[in-house]
Amino acid sequence: MASLNVYSALVVLFLTCGAAMATKENDQIIKENNCETKMGLPCVLEAFTSIFETGTISNKCCGELVGLGKVFHSALVKRTLENPLFKDLRPATIIAKSIQTWNNCLALIDSPSPST
Repeated sequence: MASLNVYSALVVLFLTCGAAMATKENDQIIKENNCETKMGLPCVLEAFTSIFETGTISNKCCGELVGLGKVFHSALVKRTLENPLFKDLRPATIIAKSIQTWNNCLALIDSPSPST
């Protein structure tokens, strides 16, 4: 339960913090596209844990992530990395995981679903 609270807090930070520290470009992309409200909280949590922790992202959440677009995805990851709370993370590792998550989701969404 405490783990869920920690992840919930991180998700809130992922969505809301860092605006003052964010580059104008990333912040502008996020605001102009109203990105923070277009992805459900459970999917934000899955995306966050797959990039910033060790976790997986479901097909449904991959669909939401890909639906928002790569520009949004990259801007939100970069904005989170600019937050002082995440200063101990290695940006190269996070960016690599971000690209891997994006590519995995893109491949999943682009591949035809098996017939049942």
